[in-house]
Amino acid sequence: MRDTYESPLSSRYADKEMKYLFSPDKKFRTWRRLWIALAEAENELGLDVTKEQIEELKAHADDINYEVAEEREKIVRHDVMSHVYAYGVQCPGAKGIIHLGATSCYVGDNTDVIIMTEALRIVEKKLVSTIRLLSQFADKYKALPTLAFTHFQPAQPTTVGKRATLWIQDLLMDLEDVKYVLSNMKLLGCKGTTGTQASFLELFDGDHEKCKEIDKLIAKKMGYSECFAVSGQTYSRKLDSRVLNVLAGIAQSASKFSNDIRLLQHLKEVEEPFEKTQIGSSAMAYKRNPMRSERMASLARYVMADVLNPYITAATQWFERTLDDSANKRLSIPEAFLAVDAILNLYMNVSNGLVVYDKVITAHLKKELPFMATENIMMDAVKKGGDRQELHEKIRTHSMAASAVIKQDGGENDLLERIAGDPAFGVTLSELEAILQPEKYVGRAPQQTEDFLGTTVKEALAEYEAMETETAEINI
Repeated sequence: MRDTYESPLSSRYADKEMKYLFSPDKKFRTWRRLWIALAEAENELGLDVTKEQIEELKAHADDINYEVAEEREKIVRHDVMSHVYAYGVQCPGAKGIIHLGATSCYVGDNTDVIIMTEALRIVEKKLVSTIRLLSQFADKYKALPTLAFTHFQPAQPTTVGKRATLWIQDLLMDLEDVKYVLSNMKLLGCKGTTGTQASFLELFDGDHEKCKEIDKLIAKKMGYSECFAVSGQTYSRKLDSRVLNVLAGIAQSASKFSNDIRLLQHLKEVEEPFEKTQIGSSAMAYKRNPMRSERMASLARYVMADVLNPYITAATQWFERTLDDSANKRLSIPEAFLAVDAILNLYMNVSNGLVVYDKVITAHLKKELPFMATENIMMDAVKKGGDRQELHEKIRTHSMAASAVIKQDGGENDLLERIAGDPAFGVTLSELEAILQPEKYVGRAPQQTEDFLGTTVKEALAEYEAMETETAEINI
């Protein structure tokens, strides 16, 4: 439909799997699963809920009569009760026990937790794939010297692979956070209108043990180890902020990576993938804009700002509940997951297709390397009997003069020629050039990369050995 707004996260960026999780169909099917779990638990705890009624509910768990629910909602203005009614139309024998003792948050909040859990598992899978793809890149280029930067000013060399380990390390921290949050996901359970389980205490004739047991049974039936021990009508909205914290952390890591790639592409050292038929600019045909990295940064900015929504929502809930969370949750949580899904698709795609221009990298490094070799040159001259303070001043003077040639005259770096021409150093130009082997100035970068990939990354991904590595095609 071209005459109605549609979120670009849905129409352009996120994958079908993630989009389905936040669809009405997924939500309402989960509601029915929860009503079945409730009925089963009540049956097992001795309430007048029959197995025949449960079987009737199961028979219509997935063939939702949406038209009936939608027509009913026009009358009663309540989505949960409309679906209770529609389910009862399909299951006349079980009509009287659907949603027995529960409040709307039984299906609403438990479904939200279930969907966020499944969405986090998709995120976890894509994080693992991204780490693997970047690890392959890091291993391939672990020994390729490159100019490192601090303050975006030339600094002591590193290697292309070592730089990639910094991106991987951020993602490993994100993976740790995802795993922690997943391990602590709990259902609301069945707590009633203010969290006191008063309705269930009535149903169970004052039996407190059965009230406690029903939460355990529902959790187990829905695949969870436990429910929140206490709640108001809703689970604590702090859970939503905890989840979005993780998503914002991933966005933060992706933004750092995308910024580095954009800067490297400007330097013509490393580029993101660029299709043969891709157009970089409508006006400048020669351009190869880093549009995928730019999109990552753009979406990441959205997620990092979006995390404020659940923070404010959790902070402003009144007592046992207030409904000003509802509209905000419907927007902020799905959109954050869809955006992170899109970000990780881009991250995988770019990581899998990075183009390295090693000759440009080497040329840039060689232009700056004479400055970085001055300490070694000075130490060699001292060993030959030179005065350290005198030599230091001479190197400072020669370096300033060479910088002036580069910056003011647009010339080449002639520092080595200046040092070779100074008898205080007692060294020839060919001897100086022999010293300037880039591999000598990267420290332990290759070994650090090997160690990191072989221990830290390997250990972090050990539990995911059976999980296939995904790759993503970016169509827009």
